[in-house]
Amino acid sequence: MFGVGAKGKVLLRSRWGDNLSEYVTAVVWSTDGLLAASSAAGEVVLWQDNNLVNLLPAGLTSIDCLSFSADGKFLAAGGQDSKVRIWDISSFKLPLIPDDKKWQPEQEENSLVTLDNAPKWIDKLSWSPTCNQLAFSLGPDVQIWDADCQKVITTLPFTNSSVLDLAWRPNGNNLAIAGQGGVKIWNTKNWDDDPDLIDLPSASIVTAWSGDSKYIASGNLDNTITVSEYGSPDPWVMRGFPGKVANLSWSRSLSNNTPLLAASSIEGIAVWKKEADDKDGWNARVLALHDRRIQALEFHPHSLLLASAGDDGRLVLWTKAKQVGQILEGASGGFSCLVWDRNGQQLAAGGQNGELIIWSKSKRGKGFG
Repeated sequence: MFGVGAKGKVLLRSRWGDNLSEYVTAVVWSTDGLLAASSAAGEVVLWQDNNLVNLLPAGLTSIDCLSFSADGKFLAAGGQDSKVRIWDISSFKLPLIPDDKKWQPEQEENSLVTLDNAPKWIDKLSWSPTCNQLAFSLGPDVQIWDADCQKVITTLPFTNSSVLDLAWRPNGNNLAIAGQGGVKIWNTKNWDDDPDLIDLPSASIVTAWSGDSKYIASGNLDNTITVSEYGSPDPWVMRGFPGKVANLSWSRSLSNNTPLLAASSIEGIAVWKKEADDKDGWNARVLALHDRRIQALEFHPHSLLLASAGDDGRLVLWTKAKQVGQILEGASGGFSCLVWDRNGQQLAAGGQNGELIIWSKSKRGKGFG
């Protein structure tokens, strides 16, 4: 469940582990320390203080995406059965201590709202960081559901293709939607305004805002990354990747107020740093250890510790986004996803054979970097 780094350091120690029925498709933490996980068997579970409770049992179709609202009140899930389920977590009795394995909050009155969008799959969904509005993909569109009025308030047409990714700006002012031809960015204060466009010759398959809301990056099908200082007409383009860029993660801001950008392509990771002069652009260092495709990549919320997880069954912690600090294991068939909690004290990961694992910060793991 845990390994030791090259210099004998133990940054994280195994805290808890269990198994879902199938491939773990998503893991996400709430602001209150609840962990939600979903599987390709259709399960949705909640973990708190070593207790695991079923919200949705294994069924016929996969649950592919999860998101907690910013206040931790709501959990949303979407997948291949075309339904968006929204649980009101605040209506549950906490802490979560199941009386038996069949306890199902879904059956409790007023705990669940279900939006049926047949026949379209729900591939992407995310709550706004500043209010209880949920964005979710529906083929070439994104709908916004407002929890306060309990209805869909707008439909945003991407038009060019199916929606491949979506991301709220951390300050809540914009929603970015990625697909064929680039990224369209809507103003959340007036959904009827025409979106801004980051025009690309290929498809943008993943997009991410920096935590300071200043930059937006997109990983593209033509093996490039585009980075824009939002509002500037001239984006930077990074090339030379061996395949499509599938994962992006921004670090906290550095002393020069510009964060690092980590990107994965096949089994490789590049960490990009902006030079002081805009005309010098961004330069990268390559992190090499994985020998199979990387499935997840995420910076620690308060340091430059970078976590990467892949098909090779390794979850690697890179100290200062430069060198191997520790290698974690526990997913024999490979890892599928990972997520840090908001305080950076715990790391959760899912495995391709259903493993659900949580590590916590070691007392000796001070100074993540």
